[in-house]
Amino acid sequence: MRVAIVHDWFTKWAGSEQVVARMLGVFPEANLYAGIDVMPAAERGPLGGRTVRTSPAQNLPGVARWHGHYLPLLALAIEQLDLSAYDLVISSSHAIAHGVLTGPDQLHLCLCHSPMRFAWDLQHQYLAEAHLHRGLLTWPARIMLARMRRWDLAASRRPDRYIAVSQFIARRIAKCYRRPADVVIYPPVDVAAFPLHQAKEDFYVTAGRFVPYKRTALIVAAFAKMPDKKLIVIGDGPERERVKARAGPNVTFLGHAPAATLVDHLQRARAFIFAALEDFGIAPVEAMLCGTPVIAFGQGGATETVTDNVSGLFFGQQTPDSLIEAVHRFESQRHRFVPEQVHASVERFSSERFDRQFKQYLMEQMDQPPLPGGEGTGRAHKIISC
Repeated sequence: MRVAIVHDWFTKWAGSEQVVARMLGVFPEANLYAGIDVMPAAERGPLGGRTVRTSPAQNLPGVARWHGHYLPLLALAIEQLDLSAYDLVISSSHAIAHGVLTGPDQLHLCLCHSPMRFAWDLQHQYLAEAHLHRGLLTWPARIMLARMRRWDLAASRRPDRYIAVSQFIARRIAKCYRRPADVVIYPPVDVAAFPLHQAKEDFYVTAGRFVPYKRTALIVAAFAKMPDKKLIVIGDGPERERVKARAGPNVTFLGHAPAATLVDHLQRARAFIFAALEDFGIAPVEAMLCGTPVIAFGQGGATETVTDNVSGLFFGQQTPDSLIEAVHRFESQRHRFVPEQVHASVERFSSERFDRQFKQYLMEQMDQPPLPGGEGTGRAHKIISC
């Protein structure tokens, strides 16, 4: 059987790229495609030296830096990939990969990390964060997003079936595309890389890219109002100066740290702080594997990984005051969070579990014909048991 795996783009190594790497482990003979591939050489190790076959957008000037500005052209470019030689096409999509063209005798399965967040329910947030919610450029930006929604809705009919990475994303697929996800398969986490550590120290930690939706600035601002509590921040990104400007002397920035430094701090921290509305959220799971409880925003994928009052607790609003209240509540009941129980609560998210469930699902689907016209309505999604 000839298999193609299609990813949106390779620009940096993050959660969705980890999923692609596991897919390649399941299908080692598969060919790998993407809209563009500009990933630095230092981050390419998990791809095992594979060649990424790219679309015509690879040659656009400045695409490595400005690929977000080229989004309408990237959507057109992904349709130019010739996948007619393959029996099975698997798209890994949070933007455009699901828009590839396939024929009636090909099976197209989409593992959907999310419909385009910036074009659907998070449009207003993204416009505000890009300072495009008012002024001369707001209407060109809104028109472009409206066109991307129309393209995305048309492209959503192309996969024969959808795999969602969480129940939260299954609901977003149903809302945006008016199609159900066929199944939920949670992303893989390298359990062995984050060993349990029982002794905790007097500091909190957060980690991730400094981009608006991660809400690192919110976390730093909250701890600026709690000068008696230490916060370690691991990561870097375009919001670096804005985040640092809100910090007090009790906040330490480590920048982009090596994996060993990240693991060491996740193991020793009193708790991990997570303020993003995420599709799934691998970082909190990594912290919990270390036996470290998580204080998380109570929406999105975190609600499916953090067990309230067992492996962490939630705060209800993405505001410094809401987070501060949660930290105080955590401090008053720290004794309830047992590292062994925290670790055990997330062992089910292992990479081996992902491989097993992904293989199981594909074997089931290859025995069935594609649904006519990609129609999936009326079929309830399920979670493959961990």
